[in-house]
Amino acid sequence: MDQHIETIVVGGGQAGLSVGYHLKKRGRPFLILDERGRTGDNWRRHWDTLRLYSPARYDGLPGLRFPGPGRAFPTKDQVADYLEAYAARFELPVEHGVHVEALTGGDGRYVLDCGDRRFTADHVVVATGTFGTRAYVPPFASELDPAIAQLHSTDYHRPDQLTDGPVLVVGASHSGADIAIETAREHHTILCGRTNGQLPVPLESRRARAAFPVLWFLARHVLTMRTPIGRKLRPEIRTHGGPLLRVQADDLAAAGVERVTERVAGVRDGKPVLDGGRVLDVATVVWCTGFRQDFGWIRLPVLGDDGWPLEERGVVPSSPGLYFTGLAFQSAFSSMLVGGAGADAEYVARHLAAARPVRAARTPRPSVPGR
Repeated sequence: MDQHIETIVVGGGQAGLSVGYHLKKRGRPFLILDERGRTGDNWRRHWDTLRLYSPARYDGLPGLRFPGPGRAFPTKDQVADYLEAYAARFELPVEHGVHVEALTGGDGRYVLDCGDRRFTADHVVVATGTFGTRAYVPPFASELDPAIAQLHSTDYHRPDQLTDGPVLVVGASHSGADIAIETAREHHTILCGRTNGQLPVPLESRRARAAFPVLWFLARHVLTMRTPIGRKLRPEIRTHGGPLLRVQADDLAAAGVERVTERVAGVRDGKPVLDGGRVLDVATVVWCTGFRQDFGWIRLPVLGDDGWPLEERGVVPSSPGLYFTGLAFQSAFSSMLVGGAGADAEYVARHLAAARPVRAARTPRPSVPGR
């Protein structure tokens, strides 16, 4: 038997929880579906030394500041614990371990197939991630010699996972640089790929702390879809890696990381080969090549040719009642940051609440209590 709920939020990360907060404030019935076993697990699975690139004072969700010193840069586990505490603090209904296999529409309602369960809803908010949920590795990776260990950045946690010998890190945005400087302590490390610039000052310097209020203002109010520069920037943000942040070019050089700006073009004799023809004799490859949007489970004509949703600030004009939030540069540069999730979530919740009068229904309690 189908379970009907006025609003289903797909995804229990910072975007989905922020939507839940604003829906609860408006007295709307909703349920958050999270495919992971525990709130915050999406953060816990990252490499051990990952920290946010923004200070804690800019990392809070609506209604609850991030705990601890405002100047500190939270660890990935602190972010995970904060999200878990946030869901508990506001008693947000989250069901864990629920994977949405398909979203369809019919008879004026949306249908979510979740294996042995099925939900119907008047509204669906997709909050599944910023840059996509499918880790990307180039097709030629399968041609590498099986003796070469391969990890995507989602699978890398610490250097002791690596095979003895040289390491190739593919992808020179901030995640690639963070991992390369760590692996270089015990392995000769080659960092491959072009750099999309870097911060003009060290991230945790006094000058950076002084500049953060200005940078945050720019991210929220200048680099937006309302300004020409913001509209021009969005495709770049969505299709190319970000700049170097915590680890910069001088840090890489000082750590002995071999920097190569050529692209890994393919495989020769089982080994990775660069554009210029150089063959790299390495024992491990760490692919910091990002993610691809994977909205194939949405069986509705709401995606553009580039795979991104055809939405306006999260509202899908062609499918009333369908929303997205937490997308990269959804409304502004800040949309992809933890502390920027609340603004887009509030807009979506406000639009949703205005679309239909409140029904005499209650927010359901999850059948599997969140831990």
